[in-house]
Amino acid sequence: MLWNALGIALREIRRNLVRGILTVLGVVIGVAAVIIMVSLGQGATESVTSQVESLGSNLVMAIPGQGMGPSGGAAPGFRLADATAIGEAVSGIEAVAPLRMVGVNAVYLQEDWSTQAVGTTVDYFSVAGWTFAEGRPFTEAEYLGARPACVLGATVVDELFGQQDPVGARIRLKTLTCEVVGALEAKGQGAMGQDQDSVIVLPLSTAQRRLAGRTSDRDVDRMMISVRDGVSPDRVVRDTTEVLRERRGIRAGEDDDFSVLDTKQIADALSSTTKILTLLLGAVAAVSLLVGGIGIMNIMLVSVTERTREIGIRMSIGALPREVLLQFLVEALVLSLAGGLVGFVLALGGSYALAQAMGVPFVFDPQINLVAFAFSAIVGVVFGFTPARRAAQLDPIEALRHE
Repeated sequence: MLWNALGIALREIRRNLVRGILTVLGVVIGVAAVIIMVSLGQGATESVTSQVESLGSNLVMAIPGQGMGPSGGAAPGFRLADATAIGEAVSGIEAVAPLRMVGVNAVYLQEDWSTQAVGTTVDYFSVAGWTFAEGRPFTEAEYLGARPACVLGATVVDELFGQQDPVGARIRLKTLTCEVVGALEAKGQGAMGQDQDSVIVLPLSTAQRRLAGRTSDRDVDRMMISVRDGVSPDRVVRDTTEVLRERRGIRAGEDDDFSVLDTKQIADALSSTTKILTLLLGAVAAVSLLVGGIGIMNIMLVSVTERTREIGIRMSIGALPREVLLQFLVEALVLSLAGGLVGFVLALGGSYALAQAMGVPFVFDPQINLVAFAFSAIVGVVFGFTPARRAAQLDPIEALRHE
């Protein structure tokens, strides 16, 4: 009986092929939208995680203000002595790198590029996990002497020098003429969407005195702390927080005016945000499936009206109501499954293309694809039940009289 119902359903769909295609269009769009949205969301989450990890392994960051947002600008910065105190008081850390960031326009011959200069110590390169494409880091002597020695990120090298060797060249940063002593390997986009390679690294003392202009001893924008292998980052975060609270004069019961986070916390916070957005987008896309289900129900109701006489003939020669119900349910199920299959195929191509365009990894999740496909089948059964039940409840005599 099931195979017979399937054969009749396929025959009816083939007989009204254009109407069948238009009927399943909503299901196609719904399934494709759900899969694409969730796939891109998962790709964005994976991208954020890898970008945070590119900051450096076993890394703790201290920033003024609460959180990673712009509110940190209202809180006073750190002192250079704070970094020294953390290095001396907190056990289990490799090094502490204070950072002073200044927006600059880098000029070389006829080329110029707006970027960010980062004043820091020699430890920064190991703490942040940088590797050198060529040249070297600035030395301790250059740091102590506030020498104009700088290291360029890959983007700055491309924009100013192209294929030329930058090492040994001199570039201008505001009124400072700086000698290029090294170039960094590319890291790519950062966790906040910024280009990590659009950076110029120079000694902190040079940045403070000759770029930023030192008006306060609280001019360190953030500190990066490298944790030793095997040491709990949570303990380092806790101990660093205690040191900074004491040095900033924060009493018991008062809120911190700074944040200390490890890279895992940053990754978890950003990933949870992208996951929530993914769920919201997936839920919005799922509405398209419901719209597709309504379309199936409307067309099936039209089909029942058109085939009333056929139903009457079948029932008059012995067809049971449950057989008529099964026939129309199978027809609705075939329509929804066909739409789900087409939507699945379109979603694979669309997800891959959009992931490449957005620069995020393409993630194929069998679970979400299976759920979307199964949901399309459920939509067909649920929205096809009312027309099928209406067909099964027809009076054979009245159906035979239908014109």
